[in-house]
Amino acid sequence: MQAVEIKKGIYWVGVKDWNLREFHGYTTSRGSTYNAYLIIDDKITLIDGVKAPFTDLFMQRVASVIDPQKIDVVVCNHVEMDHSGALPAIMRKAKNATLYCPAAGERGLSMHYDTKNWKIRTVKTGDTLNIGKHTLTFVQMPMVHWPDSMLTYVADEKLLFPNDGFGQHYASDSLFDDDRLDIILDEAKKYYGNIVWPYGAQVQKVLETAATLDIEMIAPSHGVIWRKHIPEIIEKYKLWSSYGHVADKAVVVYDSMWGSTEQMAREVAAAWGEKGLKVTLCSLKYSNVSDAINDIVEAKYVALGSPTLNSGILPTMGAFLTYLKGLAPKNKVGFCFGSYGWKKDAQNEMQDILSKLGWNLPEPIVTINWRPTDEGLKALHEAAANVVK
Repeated sequence: MQAVEIKKGIYWVGVKDWNLREFHGYTTSRGSTYNAYLIIDDKITLIDGVKAPFTDLFMQRVASVIDPQKIDVVVCNHVEMDHSGALPAIMRKAKNATLYCPAAGERGLSMHYDTKNWKIRTVKTGDTLNIGKHTLTFVQMPMVHWPDSMLTYVADEKLLFPNDGFGQHYASDSLFDDDRLDIILDEAKKYYGNIVWPYGAQVQKVLETAATLDIEMIAPSHGVIWRKHIPEIIEKYKLWSSYGHVADKAVVVYDSMWGSTEQMAREVAAAWGEKGLKVTLCSLKYSNVSDAINDIVEAKYVALGSPTLNSGILPTMGAFLTYLKGLAPKNKVGFCFGSYGWKKDAQNEMQDILSKLGWNLPEPIVTINWRPTDEGLKALHEAAANVVK
């Protein structure tokens, strides 16, 4: 397990998790990485750790550069266990190391691990640490996406360690963003939408700080390292964090029992397509909620469809709405529809949640009893077209 030098004297010592397929209910079809970084200087410095099951591989990679016992400084940018799981092993090995983290990080670490023998120094925004040739600058970024989150900047190397910021759940044969940009950006969007989306205001503050820094490399805690396409990911974060959208993007998310609501979903998609929109159909029968969120992040128009089941909506749609409500996306145009048998109005559940999210809902819910008729589909088509108008 060899470390990879990303800048002179600075090494990637993380681990690639090729087999990861789920993360907090979020599908990770391309695996992930747990990135950690080692800086060889007067004070040997480790930036972040890895998930606990990968501790041995991580320690081997560190040892390919230097004996882990010689580590002087450990920076914990984020307490979550996919980054901190290996820290107990490091702190046992590097007995003279001092760990640097925000006050919220110290509290978080103490609630996850036995830290009574750890030497911990708390830092805040603007604090610096000279480690020899390099000086680290710390910037707190609470709720991007935990209260303890912070970033570390190395000015002379123009190198940013933002932990979960700018990350992707993506294991690649390449460590950098030099190619496959379409895949990398799609995974970055999915990561943002499913993990960071609720914290747009906090991300905006981080972007303001980043704008004052000279950056030529962004080394996040998941996925590839940005060095070629930094302007592209910065622009995407500006769009996503401001709840912006691509004007011609639309998504129809639905589930169906006997095909009636699916027929309605296709009619909505056809109406929107005629209006010049690029429409994605997403069936919750086959797609995970996290995949639906990925489709929605940049969409201006979102339609939700479900039939009535036991006086309510289908469980798949209920689960999706619970997930959506937690992510709290803003600035969307919504439209709800569905079929029903002997009891109407279950679709109000969908409409109520979208209303509470503050979405624009220009058309009332459209429901069809049992099977769609030509007349019913025509009325649905007109209503969907009016949403775009």
